[in-house]
Amino acid sequence: MIKIYDSKLKKKVEFESLKEGAVSMYVCGPTVYDRAHLGHGRSAVCFDVIRKYFEYKGLEVKFVSNYTDIDDKMINRANKEGISVEELAGKTIPIYESEYGKLGIKKPDVMPKATQYIKEMVEMIKQLEDKGYTYALDDGIYYSVEKFPKYGELSGQKMDELKAGARVEVKAGKQSPSDFVLWKFKKEGEPSWESPWGEGRPGWHIECSAMSLKELGKTFDIHGGGLDLKFPHHECEIAQSVGALGEGRFAKYWLHNGFINIDNEKMSKSLGNFFTLEEIFKKYNPLLVRLMFLQTHYRNPINFNEGLLEQAKGAFERLHAFVRRLDREGEEGKEYEFLGKFEECMNNDFDTSGALGVVFDLVKEVNKDLDAGEVVNGVRLFEELVKVDHVLGVVFPEKEEEIDEEVEALIKEREEARERKDFKRADEIREKLGKMGVVVEDGEGGVRWRRV
Repeated sequence: MIKIYDSKLKKKVEFESLKEGAVSMYVCGPTVYDRAHLGHGRSAVCFDVIRKYFEYKGLEVKFVSNYTDIDDKMINRANKEGISVEELAGKTIPIYESEYGKLGIKKPDVMPKATQYIKEMVEMIKQLEDKGYTYALDDGIYYSVEKFPKYGELSGQKMDELKAGARVEVKAGKQSPSDFVLWKFKKEGEPSWESPWGEGRPGWHIECSAMSLKELGKTFDIHGGGLDLKFPHHECEIAQSVGALGEGRFAKYWLHNGFINIDNEKMSKSLGNFFTLEEIFKKYNPLLVRLMFLQTHYRNPINFNEGLLEQAKGAFERLHAFVRRLDREGEEGKEYEFLGKFEECMNNDFDTSGALGVVFDLVKEVNKDLDAGEVVNGVRLFEELVKVDHVLGVVFPEKEEEIDEEVEALIKEREEARERKDFKRADEIREKLGKMGVVVEDGEGGVRWRRV
């Protein structure tokens, strides 16, 4: 049984999907006005692992993650670059897809763009209007949170505290400082769409409510996202969705991944203390970055510095050296029981840190046995590691098959040169391998090689 930490209940619970044998997941994606940063990458990796573990357990997963391609940030950036909002989204989304792909993230089954669901947003706002949740001001249609008594339940905030904490009423005429806009009336130079209230565009929060309803139905299993989205975005999503659809609708479970901090401060563009994935990938293998993310439980913060990546590098190399050492054809010999321990960790709220510990304990044990001359059932071990790596995505080197073939051929040529005592050629090959980032180790058990 898989236990998950439900952010709304604030405790671990046994996961029970709404439909037997299937899981439905919606994860809030990025606003595509700029390149992806480490925070985007971490959230995407966290939910990729959760999705893949459900698949590992034999469940059919429908995974939806959106792109916000219309909001104030999109408009401001497009104006700054002298292009349309649509053009900005068109050039930015492929960057996310490329960089997420490098992190080993499986593409969502559905990747909705907000601008493709305007009709559904208008319909939901109309439902809220008909039920008395909305009111109009001069700049748009607003949601009255006082009409929804459970507002603040997800984040643990109370209405009285929210009112007391509001120093400035940003918009004159709002019935409560916490009220939020559902539909913004048209402004000069901004994209707009038709609606019963006049031309305009959707507010941010209504987007995910409408997209998840369209793609997953009125009720689905898991809604996920970064901790920074818990309030107000997810709080507002609940108010809208339950308000429009009725009690008991919308997401059954809520999952949130922790922040990435830089020098103990939350990474943010406003503070200027953020790293883009592009910057990091120039110096480090993207799958090494994935490993670094997985070494911390998804709910815990990561206090990032490059030292974390350097530490992960050694583990990364040990894993790949171990995989290369395995005899993938030997079907006889000692077998190892580790899948049960791996599943025990992952069943405990997707504890990737513990799961990696299980894998590294296995590596240590098998290496010790191989050093002692033990015969190992490499076929079975390799097959089980493949199953584990469907989830973790860091055990096997990335797209190295062709490189491995070249390395093996050079090592064979070097051995032949040594046998005929052509040490000059053998040294040349060693030097060439070194330039490829490969270290050759000659030992009693034969030649081994590893990447550095």
